[in-house]
Amino acid sequence: MTAGLHGDVWAALGSVMDPELDEPITDLDFVESCSVSDEGVATVGLRLPTFFCAPNFSFLMVADAYDAVSAVPGVTHAVVTLADHHASAEINRGVAAQAGFMATFSGEATAELDELREQFLKKAAMAGQDRVAQPLVDDGIGPEKLATMSLGQVPPSGDLTRLRERRAQLGLAHDDDAPLLLHDDGGRVSSAQVPLHLRRARLHRIGIEANGHICREIMKTKLAVGAP
Repeated sequence: MTAGLHGDVWAALGSVMDPELDEPITDLDFVESCSVSDEGVATVGLRLPTFFCAPNFSFLMVADAYDAVSAVPGVTHAVVTLADHHASAEINRGVAAQAGFMATFSGEATAELDELREQFLKKAAMAGQDRVAQPLVDDGIGPEKLATMSLGQVPPSGDLTRLRERRAQLGLAHDDDAPLLLHDDGGRVSSAQVPLHLRRARLHRIGIEANGHICREIMKTKLAVGAP
């Protein structure tokens, strides 16, 4: 049972995203250790690329990992900790106590992280529009057609699935009848707005992917040399 439960815990960790990079922490090698005892206690150790990763991003990932692992059937208790970070002690105490970001960083934090999470989800959704629309542009589909296309008219792909997921998380239309191109507020993009909209979407995608590449290279070096 423990082996199967370990796989379930790992799958749960795969649902936890780096909020800025919009990638699973498992794919980014942020999970340093993961074990499950015979009693169902799941112990997870996380490590980020640098000692100075922003505390708000770091807290989100540790808290999300704790919630995801705790929700796995068969897990009786979750222990999720962050190592090698300048705020590890505060983050680990706050997550273990389920205290929230403001209580964890009392006197420093001015708000919980819901707004930050939404901000990055919007960036991910915008970047996703570029990933899904660019192959259509390459096939010669112009602004007029793109402005009228729905998600159901787009060939299935992993990028399309991810775009639907991000929109669902934001409360935006994501079914087959939903417009392919949407503004942040959920409004449809007009044909005249398509070129500028897609340029913005491209910039979001490039920014996210560039940051992801940098983090991967730093993490690869860190793991290779065994540095803290």
